Amino acid sequence: MPALVIIPTYNERENIEAIVSAVFAKSEPFHVLIVDDGSPDGTADIVRGLQQQWPETLHLLERKGKLGLGTAYIAGFRWGLERSYQYFFEMDADFSHNPDDLLRLLAACRDDGADVAIGSRYCPGGDVKNWSTDRIVLSRGASLYASLILWMHVSDPTAGFICYRRKVLETMDLDKIRFIGYAFQIEMKYAAYSLGFKLQEVPITFKDREKGVSKMSLKIIREAMLGVLQMRGRRYGKN
Repeated sequence: MPALVIIPTYNERENIEAIVSAVFAKSEPFHVLIVDDGSPDGTADIVRGLQQQWPETLHLLERKGKLGLGTAYIAGFRWGLERSYQYFFEMDADFSHNPDDLLRLLAACRDDGADVAIGSRYCPGGDVKNWSTDRIVLSRGASLYASLILWMHVSDPTAGFICYRRKVLETMDLDKIRFIGYAFQIEMKYAAYSLGFKLQEVPITFKDREKGVSKMSLKIIREAMLGVLQMRGRRYGKN
């Protein structure tokens, strides 16, 4: 079964057609699931139109209201687990994540033995583009803080470009993932790490969005900082 690329959207009409087209242009037969949180700009309508071009491989899950990044991915994971997908991706809609790197993340899991492949900005070879110095310092500081508190040897725990093997999501109790914003990314990695899965970082260049509006806010950052303290020692298995 092809890998499933899950892309949460809220007001991404400027990017959605281009990102879907870019994923389907790859050599691997990816499927795409758009999880749209009631975008008032008509993002879901555009996806429905694109489904005429890709009726078997482009899927749409619509939700009412802006319910948060974490719950969007959890909904996408559950949707995919009801089907036969063996690899699950988290990916942004705004080209911050280069679709070309999907192949490298998939190879890390499928060929190199990783259970979770992390598109990392801060491991050797990783980079960021078009970020202010303040944002880089904040992001790197949050990553170091999370790694130290959780004793997790990941240089970019806040990264949002991820590939999971199916068995990771099947083993994890997704009901125990409690955070919905920035902290969600940290919690998913920590849950996989605490369950004994192999995490591997793959260097990527993260490029800030050129179209649309960033969803980052001080509330999301605050949740992440406080959330890390609450994660430590929690159990994420189904037993």
